[in-house]
Amino acid sequence: MATNTKRWNDGKMRDIMGTLLRVGVIAAAFLVTVGGILFFIQHPKEIFDYTTFRGEPDRFRKVHLIVSEAFNFRGRDVIQLGLLVLISTPVFRVIFSLIGFLIEKDRIYVVITTIVLIILSVSLFSNYLSF
Repeated sequence: MATNTKRWNDGKMRDIMGTLLRVGVIAAAFLVTVGGILFFIQHPKEIFDYTTFRGEPDRFRKVHLIVSEAFNFRGRDVIQLGLLVLISTPVFRVIFSLIGFLIEKDRIYVVITTIVLIILSVSLFSNYLSF
């Protein structure tokens, strides 16, 4: 007698994807909150002038620098890491969906999900690509 608990099905895939999204958003919110607290502890008397726009330093565009500085508990870098986790959460969901559809051998959804993943990749890495 075969049991349904070992089989891959839509319900199981939906539950795992829901958990993946929840964990990603909660982790991102936690990191941004902790980073904000660290930032205000590290810059207690700094006055911020929002009348003129100043871009962030280039180091906030390099993932390895953000991660290494976040592990040094620099407030802005922890906030930036939280934002990276938030951005990467739906990307991981699409990757997981692709794996699930490959397991289910659902070709039409594999094609659609692959196209979505390509569009996401191009939009995320277009700064590094030269067309």
